[in-house]
Amino acid sequence: MSLLLSRRLSRVRRKASLLGHVFSNGFSTWTTPCLIIRAEACGEGEMGRLEIFNANEYKSTLLEKKVPLELTSRETRVTIGASHGWIATLKDDGILRLQDDLNPAASGTDPKRIPLPPLVTLPRCQTQIVTNVSLSSSCPESDEDCVVAVKFLGPQLSFCRPAAAKSEWTNIRVANPCFFSSRVMFSEGDGMFRIPGAGGHVIGSWDLSKKHKHKIQRLRFQNLPELTKAKRELLHSCLTTEHLVESRTTGETFMVKWYRKAAKGLWRLKTRALMVFKLDQQGNAVYTQDIGDLVIFLSNSEPFCVPASSFPDLEPNMVRILDVDENGTIILDTSYVSSRSPTLPAPYYIPPQKIDLQLVPSLVTTLTQ
Repeated sequence: MSLLLSRRLSRVRRKASLLGHVFSNGFSTWTTPCLIIRAEACGEGEMGRLEIFNANEYKSTLLEKKVPLELTSRETRVTIGASHGWIATLKDDGILRLQDDLNPAASGTDPKRIPLPPLVTLPRCQTQIVTNVSLSSSCPESDEDCVVAVKFLGPQLSFCRPAAAKSEWTNIRVANPCFFSSRVMFSEGDGMFRIPGAGGHVIGSWDLSKKHKHKIQRLRFQNLPELTKAKRELLHSCLTTEHLVESRTTGETFMVKWYRKAAKGLWRLKTRALMVFKLDQQGNAVYTQDIGDLVIFLSNSEPFCVPASSFPDLEPNMVRILDVDENGTIILDTSYVSSRSPTLPAPYYIPPQKIDLQLVPSLVTTLTQ
């Protein structure tokens, strides 16, 4: 390796540490999973400096990167989801856009913003309220095979290839009402988009390589824990959501059941319990309190998990949770829930990002020590 390249990589590593640098193979440097806190007004019109919180640290970091204030505003609420570090926005013009503004590893001077074709609303459906957004890859601007899936509240599920020569929406009406409020995710192992039904007893899959062929898999729950009567009554009284998450390092797929309930006299939901099930190809969903070295991240972004051993000071066998009014951790082997109630207008966990060697030198300065 040349002396010039060696010095350049050294500078990249030093800059990457400000983003929560985790590991490097000599040519690729990755950031730590982080959550978005806010954009702090900096006297530059509608722009503000991005503040993040790395998952393996106990302090926030205010970056030099400037982003539109509206992306972290509770008043505007233009963000509707996130996946692979891309934020999806939907404004009054009805155009859904993919933006990398809140990705701390992306350029602050040349942000990527991809307008998608105008949404088409199926009869007796709606496209104003979005459940979530999922991407099949991290390169929607250049990968012609990258597919964006948008799950709307209700029957409509829509797909689009942003980089295709003729980009247009393919709209599907989901017949089974158990999927109407569920979230979509992309399975890299299966090459399909999948949606868990309400209650978690079935999973719907859409195979885009076979003209959107749809199939439903029924699950058989096994190894269920013994619950006291009080615990069963608590779980039955909670708002329960189901989330599918795939480990790309181990090839495992998990279903997470997230139980939340508002305290008496309060409107904020607070996590009361969480259960993780390991899924297999035969449709078995086995309850587990041991996911090994993995950490699962649940937020308004597409769920993901990472090996804790790849990130200094990140504890394994945990689930990290994030919502508009809650930030917490669940220790799986003891089922211990620890959370607090901040106000996070953009409650997104950003997965590890590969740092572009050309962009890193101008990205960040740590102001909080």
